[in-house]
Amino acid sequence: MGVETSAIQSEETNEKHSAGSRRRLDMLHGSLWRTIPAFALPVALTGILEQMSSLIDTMMVGHLSGEAGPAAMAAVGSNTPITSLLLNLFIGIALGTNVVIANAIGSNDRDTVHKAVHSSVSLTVFGLAVTLVGELLAAPLLRLLNVPPENLDQALTFLRVYLLGMPSIMLYNFEAAIFRSVGITKMPLQALAFSSLVNVALVFLFIPVLNLGVGGAAAATAISYTISAAILFVRLVRIDSPIRLNPRELGIDRQVLGRIVRIGLPAGLQSAVFSLANIVIQACINSLGTEVMAASSAVLSLEYVVYNLLNSFSQACTTFVGQNYGAGQIKRCKKILLIAFAEAEVAELIVLAILLGFGRQIMAAFNPDPTVVELGYLRMCVLFPSYMFSMAYENMSGYLRGFGISLPPALITAISVCGWRFFWVSVVFPAAPSFLRLLAIYPISLGSTTVLVFIALMIIRPSKIYARREKAAA
Repeated sequence: MGVETSAIQSEETNEKHSAGSRRRLDMLHGSLWRTIPAFALPVALTGILEQMSSLIDTMMVGHLSGEAGPAAMAAVGSNTPITSLLLNLFIGIALGTNVVIANAIGSNDRDTVHKAVHSSVSLTVFGLAVTLVGELLAAPLLRLLNVPPENLDQALTFLRVYLLGMPSIMLYNFEAAIFRSVGITKMPLQALAFSSLVNVALVFLFIPVLNLGVGGAAAATAISYTISAAILFVRLVRIDSPIRLNPRELGIDRQVLGRIVRIGLPAGLQSAVFSLANIVIQACINSLGTEVMAASSAVLSLEYVVYNLLNSFSQACTTFVGQNYGAGQIKRCKKILLIAFAEAEVAELIVLAILLGFGRQIMAAFNPDPTVVELGYLRMCVLFPSYMFSMAYENMSGYLRGFGISLPPALITAISVCGWRFFWVSVVFPAAPSFLRLLAIYPISLGSTTVLVFIALMIIRPSKIYARREKAAA
C-alpha cells in the first residue's frame, strides 16, 4: 500500500484526459503549499458558479422586474435556504464518492474505483424522488418559512420550477466528485462555466423578453444544470482513466454503496442541517418585513459564494487526506490539515478586507434602496468575520472525512448549530425582535461548533487508529 506501488497515481499523473483538460494534480508527492491551492481554486470557482445561479436570479429579477423588483427579489430570496439545503445535501453525499475513490487511488484498488464510479452515477435516479416529494411539499415549506402572502405565489412558482432540475443537479455533483477524487478539478469548472453563460442568456430571454418572471429564472437554472451534467457525462465516457464510465455497466454495487453512504450521508446531512438552521433564521427574517427580506436575500447569495470559496480548502483537505491515507502516508495527512487550515484563514482575511471595505457598493448592485443597503451591510459586518470559526471546524471535519470518519463532525454540527439557533429563535429573538439580535446567533453557534469539533478531533486521533490497525494487521 506504499507510494511506490501506487500504479494508478504515477500513471494518471502523466495522462492527458481530453482536449482542453489539464494533467491532474499529484496529491501524494511534492509541495502541499502549491498543490492544495491549485486544487482548491477551481473547486472554489465551481462552488461559486453553482451558487451563482441564485445570485444571478436574485440580481436580475430585482433589476429586470421594474417596480415589482423588490417583491420578486424577496420571493426568490425566500427560496434560497431551501434550494441551498438541497444543493448542500447533494454536495455532501457526493463527498462519499470522493473519499472512496481517493482511498482506492492511493491504495491502487482499480476495482473499487470502477464500482464507485458506476454506483455513484446510478445513484442520481434518486433525484427524481426528490423532485416528486419537493413538488408535494413546496407550498407547506414556504408557509413554514412565514413567506408573506404578497410574495407567496411568486416564491411557489420559482420553487416548483427549480425542483424540476433536481436530477441534473444531483448528477452534476456526483460527476464533479468523481473527477476531483483523482485531482481533476478544472473539468467540472469548465462544464459549469459554460452552462452558467447559458443560464445568464436564458434569464435575459425568459424575464424581459418572454416575461416569464421568477419562473423563467428558475427554468434557466434547471436547464443550465442539465447542460453541465451532460457535458461531464460525455467526458466520463470518453476519458482514458480508471474513472472511465461505461454506460452499459451502470449499476449499484452494494458494498461500495455502503461505504459511499456511510461517509457521504453524514456529510450531506451536516450540510443540510446547516441549511435547515438557516431556514429557521429565514422564517424570523421574513417576519421583519420586505426590506429586511430583500437585504438578507442579497447577502445570503454572497454568503454562499464566500462560503464555497473558503470551504474549498476543506474539500481539498478531504481529498488529499483520502489519497494519502490510502497510500499509508499518515504524517503527510497531518501536514495537509495544517496547511489547508492556514491557507483558508488567509483567504478569509482577504475576503473580509474586500467585503467590508466595499460592502455598501456591493449591496447597491443588488438594490439601490438606502435602507436595504444599510441592512445588508449590517449583516455582512456580523456574519463574515464569523467565518473564521467556520473555516476552522470545516477543515477539521474534512480531515476526519478523509479517513472515512464522517459521523462525529456531522452529529456535532447538527447538535451545536441547530441547537443554538433553535434556542435563539424560540427564546432570545422573540423577547425583543430585531435584525441585529437575530444576527448575533451566527458567531455564537459557529464558535461553539469549532470548539466541539476540535475536542472530537483530539479524542478520535485518526492517525493513532490507523497505527493500531496496521499493527494488528502485521
